[in-house]
Amino acid sequence: MNRTLLCLAFAWMLAAAGLGPATAAENAARLGVELNKLEAQSSGCRAYLLLENGAGHGFSALKLDLVMFDVEGIVAKRLAVEAAPLPRDKISLKVFDIAGLACDRIGRLLLNDVLACEGDGVAAPDCLSLLAVRSRGDVPFVK
Repeated sequence: MNRTLLCLAFAWMLAAAGLGPATAAENAARLGVELNKLEAQSSGCRAYLLLENGAGHGFSALKLDLVMFDVEGIVAKRLAVEAAPLPRDKISLKVFDIAGLACDRIGRLLLNDVLACEGDGVAAPDCLSLLAVRSRGDVPFVK
């Protein structure tokens, strides 16, 4: 395959994965956290977080402080979610349940803080600044 075709194929794969040039540049030396979807459960709601580790090192501990607001903007639930282990240059899916809160009652998700952060070359104060959040669905995910 010639070089031009190889570059075009690579660009197409990045675009198909939602990693166009602007997104790839934004995620350089970052840890992307995407609220991928919410799924109704009999006991509440199941959340799917897609973590894309572009930070340049792995994480042995990464505990996120998440706050769910209801559709009226009132705090409805607060959870600590362990997202590690998270290897270097790896995309991982973390699934967790939000008991007692229906998905259609969640109006917004806030990444409030990082409660624990350990890994090679990482100090706890740096972790929050490494995180870039986004949402694929209707529920905003903010930092």
